[in-house]
Amino acid sequence: MCTPKPQPPCNSKVLIFGSGNFGSCLASHLGDVQHKVYLWCREERIVKHFNTHHRNPVYLPNHEFPETITAIGPEYPTQEVLNDMDVILFAIPTQFLRENLKRVNAQLDHDNLPLLIFVNKGIEVGTHALTLEIIADTCGADVARVATFISGPSFAKEIVERQPTSVSVASLTETEAQKASDLFHQPHFRCYIGGDPIGLELSGALKNVYAIAAGMADGLGFENNTRAMIITRGLAEMTCIGTAYGASPLTFLGLAGVGDLFLTCSSRNSRNYTVGHRLGKGESLETIISTLGSVAEGVSTAKGLKKIIDDLGVNAPIANSIYEVLYEGKDTQTAVRDLMALPPSRELELPPTTGAPAYKLLEKLGLNADSPRQNLAEWTRQR
Repeated sequence: MCTPKPQPPCNSKVLIFGSGNFGSCLASHLGDVQHKVYLWCREERIVKHFNTHHRNPVYLPNHEFPETITAIGPEYPTQEVLNDMDVILFAIPTQFLRENLKRVNAQLDHDNLPLLIFVNKGIEVGTHALTLEIIADTCGADVARVATFISGPSFAKEIVERQPTSVSVASLTETEAQKASDLFHQPHFRCYIGGDPIGLELSGALKNVYAIAAGMADGLGFENNTRAMIITRGLAEMTCIGTAYGASPLTFLGLAGVGDLFLTCSSRNSRNYTVGHRLGKGESLETIISTLGSVAEGVSTAKGLKKIIDDLGVNAPIANSIYEVLYEGKDTQTAVRDLMALPPSRELELPPTTGAPAYKLLEKLGLNADSPRQNLAEWTRQR
């Protein structure tokens, strides 16, 4: 049984794993409000440049970061450093999360656990696991139950410019979600808490696949009608998949769902949109990935999502088409033609059977009928 440490009313010590776009912008946001932030980087040159010039030479290079942020690395943080933190935030790609969590967990004091926040969006290749399950596998069920997740329409460039932004914060433990919300909430960065981390995770992962579809359509020369169709039908597919998995359908109507989907499908600042746009223009996936300069989570997520769709037996033609383009060599024009040639169907329909994967995950976390979270488990079982 782990015991989360109390959250300081101000000036928290925050360690952020990952100095990419989003990790850097969150560091800037927290540093601006006088939290003491340590930004872990894998490259020594970035650490030295950051600490000398208060700039990240790779991500957000034109932004001057507050002096409350210190870059550390490439050496891994010591046990003393990890356990001195009030907050540890993971902003590293999902595919590298498991190995990092194993290293961190081996040194964490579970009797005085920092607030753990996860902002990655994706499904692990091979295991098809959500981050919540990866945490349970590497750190134990007690840690997974208090883990907190943040997701929503939030481009890094706009956050550091203090443009109005809102996100969803979710955890199976409401007090931890509230602590994360209190840490981040500002007049220009509003936080809304919820208790469905499974739905929040699925929303954040799946929207990247549909952003590839939206970019691909734009690359092929289609315009507003087509983009609106992809966003709307993409939301319907996401809701159907998520409900079959065991998430609340309402989660997909929130910031982490339709909010992030709309943003990611509508902007050339989205890496996943960019992948799709270049595919629509005729470039190969290999060329795109080798020259993109950063990770597009939707490419790997499409593979894990395909397995989930097949296992759940849900109808998700757009997601299946993106998988065929990415991994089976299907031509983008053919993919569009085949989608548009499908017979008419009901517009809105939830799956007849729901909840099995989420219920299994909740059982893995020890959230059974004898648990304080009985209502969540019962809700999942009955759906």
